[in-house]
Amino acid sequence: MDIVSNIPDHENNTVAIISTNPTTMGEGMSSTIAIAATGSSSSNTPSRYENQKRRDWNTFCQYLRNHRPPLSLSMCSGAHVLEFLRYLDQFGKTKVHNQTCPFFGLPKPPAPCPCPLRQAWGSLDALIGRLRAAYEEHGGRPEGNPFGARAVRIFLREVRDFQAKARGVSYDKKRKRPSKTKSIGAATTVATTSEQQQQQQQQQQQQQHGSVNLVE
Repeated sequence: MDIVSNIPDHENNTVAIISTNPTTMGEGMSSTIAIAATGSSSSNTPSRYENQKRRDWNTFCQYLRNHRPPLSLSMCSGAHVLEFLRYLDQFGKTKVHNQTCPFFGLPKPPAPCPCPLRQAWGSLDALIGRLRAAYEEHGGRPEGNPFGARAVRIFLREVRDFQAKARGVSYDKKRKRPSKTKSIGAATTVATTSEQQQQQQQQQQQQQHGSVNLVE
């Protein structure tokens, strides 16, 4: 399935604005003509995400055309998506240690090893997200989206867990530290509370002294 996107070309339009200011100079008249050229409005440039999504979609469609036998988009399933992800591993740049490697689980190996290079889990996860959106943008039904298949989700989870163990990298989200603004606000509240308590204690002491003087 060939995808061809036509991007219109915008030509600059020249608009002439003529303003005549009559000025008496002897018997003649002079006219001042000002010509201003304005360009057409600049076309909206696609975002970096949209450009990457278009490239990923073209790559996947090319993969389907080169498949043996060739596959149409309507015949694509979650199994074909998994084949595509495994095919991309040959272009990976992330070292993933085998379980028999002495550096298995070390985040910073002290020496090189013959373990293969793979696509990082984060790259695959982002790729599937873009292709899933592109599939529906090109007329695919959400309920039949092969990039959202259960087998694909399980595959990504297994890749994440194995790479985390092999590379010694944790993919757990770190807790956000409290902002300085909140810390300053909390400190200000504590200081204000302590000042109020001191003022109350001073008032109570003054009242006690006053009652003692009355008794005397």
